[in-house]
Amino acid sequence: MTDTVVAGVSAASEAALHQAIAECEPAPLLMSMVHVTGDPGLLDEFGAGLTIEEPGNHYRTGVAPAVPPGTYPEDVAEAIRARAREVLTPDAVATLDVPDEELFRRMATICTSQRVDAEFVPLLLEQSGFRQDPRRVPVTVTPPADFDVIVIGAGIVGINAGIKLGAAGFGYTIFEERDDIGGTWHRNTYPGAAVDTPSHYYSYSFELNPNWSRYYPTGPEYQNYLLDVVAKYRLREHIRFGTRVRSATWLEDDKRWEVVTEDRVGLRTRHRARAVVTALGMLNEPNIPDVPGTDTFAGTIVHTANWDTSLDLRGKRVVVLGTGCTSVQVVADIVDEVETLDVVVRSPHWLVPEKTVGGDVPDGEKWAMAHLPFYDKWFRLRTYWFASDNLYPLPRIDKEWAATHVSASPANDMVLRTALEYLRKSFSDRPDLIEKLTPDFRPYAKRIVKDPGFFAALKREHVRLHRASFREITPEGVHTTDGEFVPADVIILATGFELQFTTTIDITGRDGRTLAQVWKGGEDPRAYLGVQVAGFPNLFVTAGPNSAPNHGAGHNITGEEQVHYLIECLQYLLENDLAAMDVTQEALDEYNRRVDEALDETVWVHPGAEVNGYYRNSAGRAVVPCPWRLVDYWTMLREPHPEDLTFISH
Repeated sequence: MTDTVVAGVSAASEAALHQAIAECEPAPLLMSMVHVTGDPGLLDEFGAGLTIEEPGNHYRTGVAPAVPPGTYPEDVAEAIRARAREVLTPDAVATLDVPDEELFRRMATICTSQRVDAEFVPLLLEQSGFRQDPRRVPVTVTPPADFDVIVIGAGIVGINAGIKLGAAGFGYTIFEERDDIGGTWHRNTYPGAAVDTPSHYYSYSFELNPNWSRYYPTGPEYQNYLLDVVAKYRLREHIRFGTRVRSATWLEDDKRWEVVTEDRVGLRTRHRARAVVTALGMLNEPNIPDVPGTDTFAGTIVHTANWDTSLDLRGKRVVVLGTGCTSVQVVADIVDEVETLDVVVRSPHWLVPEKTVGGDVPDGEKWAMAHLPFYDKWFRLRTYWFASDNLYPLPRIDKEWAATHVSASPANDMVLRTALEYLRKSFSDRPDLIEKLTPDFRPYAKRIVKDPGFFAALKREHVRLHRASFREITPEGVHTTDGEFVPADVIILATGFELQFTTTIDITGRDGRTLAQVWKGGEDPRAYLGVQVAGFPNLFVTAGPNSAPNHGAGHNITGEEQVHYLIECLQYLLENDLAAMDVTQEALDEYNRRVDEALDETVWVHPGAEVNGYYRNSAGRAVVPCPWRLVDYWTMLREPHPEDLTFISH
C-alpha cells in the first residue's frame, strides 16, 4: 500500500512531523523554526516567557534547581509546539543558514535559557556543528609530497587526526596495534559497556549522527559510529592494522623521525616522517591486581578490557572486583544471568542518578534530528552547554567552606547531597549498604559515576556487596580482606587501566633523552598545552598530561582541540619554510607552573581523604585533569605561539 500524497508530501511524513513536534525538545525546535522562517522575532516572542539565568549560578550557590537547567516552562513549550504545527512542513528548508555571531549568541541564550557570553560563541559554533574549525595560520603553501606524518593509534583521536591531516593536504599513515579501529570501543566489549557522556555530544562536531538509539550510547553502537566515519573518509587505505610502534627516534641530521614498527609475525620495519602524532589515549594497559593464588583458580578470571565474548555467565557464581564506571555497568547488565553475584568494593565512588543513561531516543526526536533544519545542531549545543563549563565550579575548593565540610564548596556540596539522597533513597531499608557505599572523599576527587542500574542490582536477593578487596584467590574462590570466603566460578576484574602517557613506546628526542626518562617513567609527565615536550621536535602528544576535561564534556573535544593545534603547527612550518619546531623548556615550565597553581585550588589535589585513582601520581600531583575551563583551553590551542617555540631550519 502506498501513502496518500497531499501537495507532494506523504501522509506518513505529516504524521512523522507531528510525532516529532510532540516528542522533541522545545528549545531546539524553536531554533529550527527561526531557521525555517528566517524570523528572529520568534526569539523575542517566546523568549519573553523564559527566565534567563546566569550560567552555573545554582552550582555556585549550592541551591539545587526545581527543574533541570534550561527547562522551558510548560506553557512556553506548548506554545512553541503549537506554532511549529502551523509553520513547519515535513520538507521544510532553511531560509536562514548559519547565523552571524550576534544573532547566534541571541539564539544560544534563548536555547539554553542562560546568558551566553561572546567568548563562548566561536567554540559553540564549532562544537555544535555550525562550522568546521576555521584555520588560523594563513594557508598559502601546499604540503609537499615528502611531508609525511605518522599517527600512532586509530581510536577516536587518531581517526580525527587522519581526517584533518588529509583535509589539510598532508600525507599520513596510521599505525594501529589491534585488528580494527576504535581504540577503547574496539577493546571494551564487556557486558553493559557504554559511553557515560551523552551520545549527541560525544561524537565529532563535523559528523553529527541523527540516528543514536540511546541518549548514552552502548559501546557497540559507538564503535559502529566510528566505523561509519572511517568508511566515509576512506581512512582504511591509510591505516596499517596489526602493527605496533616499537620506537620513534629524532634524527637531528635528517630533521625527521625514524619510527620502527613490528607486525603480527614479528617483522620490524623502519619508517621516516616529518612529524609524529601519538593518539594512544592515557588508559591502555589493563590494571591487573597482583593477588596471591591467582594462577590456582579453577574457574575463569577475565578482565573487562580483555573480555571473552564466548563466556557464558548463566547460572554461574560470579565475583566482580571494582566499583568504577565499568563495574557498575557490568553488574547492572549481568545480574539477571548469574546464580550469585558478589561485588567487592575497596573504595566506592559517588553515584548520581541520570534518568537518560538507559533511555532510548524517541522516534520523533530522531526524526527531528534528521529532518528539521538545524535541529540536531541546537540539540547538540544544549547537550554540550549543560555538560561543560557550567560544571566548572564543582571541583573547585572554597577554603573556608572546605575547612569545616567533607565537600569542597557549596557547589561541590550540592553534588554530595544529590548523591547521598540518591543512596539513602535507594537503600532506605539497608543501612548496611548505605554505610558500605558512602565514600569518604570529596565529589569529583574521583570520577562521578552515573548509575545505569547498579544500585537496583545490589538490592537483588542473590547479590552481596563487600567493602573489601581480594586477599587471596584459591581454586574454589576468593578470600577477601574482611575475612570472608566467596565461592566463585567466574572472577571479573573491573579494575580499570594503568595510567600511561605514551611511555610504553621508546621515544627518543634530542640529545638521546627518552620521553620515559623526561617523564620519570610516566610518574611525572609534563607537557606544554598538554601537547608538546621540550627536546622532542615535531612530536605532538594527544591526550597528554593535564589536558583531560575532568569537570565536564568529553575526550572528543580534547581530541578536536589538539588535532586542530597540530595542523596549525604543521602549516606554520610550511608557511615559514621551516623543518621543525620545539617548545622551549622555559615555556613548558611556566605553563606547568600555572597548571599546578590552578590545580591547587581543586579537589583533584585536595581530595579530602586518601584517594587511590588515576588522576594523581604517587606524590599527589594531579597529572590528568586540565585546570582550565573548556573555552580557555580551546582558545589556547587555536594556533601556535611562536614566542614559546624554537625552530629548526632545513
